[in-house]
Amino acid sequence: MPSRPGGAGRAAGIGQNVGVKTFEELFEELQAKVAAGDPASGTVKAVRAGVHAVGKKVVEEAAESWMAAEHEGPDRAAEEISQLLYQTQVLMLAANLSLKDVYRHL
Repeated sequence: MPSRPGGAGRAAGIGQNVGVKTFEELFEELQAKVAAGDPASGTVKAVRAGVHAVGKKVVEEAAESWMAAEHEGPDRAAEEISQLLYQTQVLMLAANLSLKDVYRHL
């Protein structure tokens, strides 16, 4: 299973920018991991597994985000959404998409 950024309590530092990554910073970090090709990296393993495998993780994390927002409160929802964002970026890498490719559609 790929490692996941953040985790519980990570959002607490947003005001102080302590231990917080932007969407762009995370994407740059993940791109570097994939470029380095470290076989021990969960991100590298996920990208190598391909779009279908990563897409299933995106769907799973989307459902978990929804359920956490509906039933588990803001902190759990934030944690699950952070995992969804991570998996979405892994999917972008597996599909060879850049941030610019996606931002053109926002």
